Amino acid sequence: MKIAAYQRSGGPGAGINICTSSSFHRTALLSKGQTMRALKRVILFLLAVSLPLFLVSLLVKGASAEDTGESLFGKHCSSCHPDGDNILNRKKTLHKADRHANKILTAEDIINKMRNPGPAPTHPQDWAGMKMFDKDKISNEDAQKIADYILKTFN
Repeated sequence: MKIAAYQRSGGPGAGINICTSSSFHRTALLSKGQTMRALKRVILFLLAVSLPLFLVSLLVKGASAEDTGESLFGKHCSSCHPDGDNILNRKKTLHKADRHANKILTAEDIINKMRNPGPAPTHPQDWAGMKMFDKDKISNEDAQKIADYILKTFN
């Protein structure tokens, strides 16, 4: 079936061209089935592209999420021990001379101090001492990383 279409060419007073074509006036709308198939293709394409990117981002994040002794120290210790100092008791810094004076010589000693910092002060005007970091708060592996960082950094 041929459909005739009229189209103007040029400005006012120009002639009318007649175009006859069997493909001139096709319906631009898709049937419901065609629409669903096209939608499925789009969704599959988006999944095919985004899923690998998402998985790669998890791998990269996982690799960078492994905490170092420095980052763990920054997260758990640096608020009270900035630069290895001690904001509550200047005689108990993390620097080597003070650690030795307080008989904290090894990574194991540091971890023991983290797990059992000592008795709480009895006088209300005394500063509260170091808070306890049990295994639920800091794992043994992370405690080891922190202790190694302290020994390596604060000489």
